[in-house]
Amino acid sequence: MDLKNHVKEMDDMVSQGDIVNAVKYFAETATTSDYGKVTTATKAQMVEKMEGFTNAIARVNSIIHHHSIVDGDVSASEFTFDFDMKDGSSIYWHEIIRRSWSPEGRVMQEVYFDAKNDKP
Repeated sequence: MDLKNHVKEMDDMVSQGDIVNAVKYFAETATTSDYGKVTTATKAQMVEKMEGFTNAIARVNSIIHHHSIVDGDVSASEFTFDFDMKDGSSIYWHEIIRRSWSPEGRVMQEVYFDAKNDKP
């Protein structure tokens, strides 16, 4: 497994707004958690969460992929997301996404960390 290539492919999908399909890299039993204390326990739950989230977006202002690092079976990717939502709110997230990978190249755990949420 070429983990650096998997990370690049997944990050490229996220950068292009293809967030739901990026979950294809998840193992069926993958878990996620974010700094808002929202968790998922399966790939299917994550797909459902991402579908709900992306369907609530009115406008993508920007998705910026800053950096990614890979160390052993762990990767960390830094992104800034700027969205206008259908409910009239705005989302501006600067976050680190840490992923633990299986030897088969599947995400086993994904955790989101708040890097900074202040819009410049």
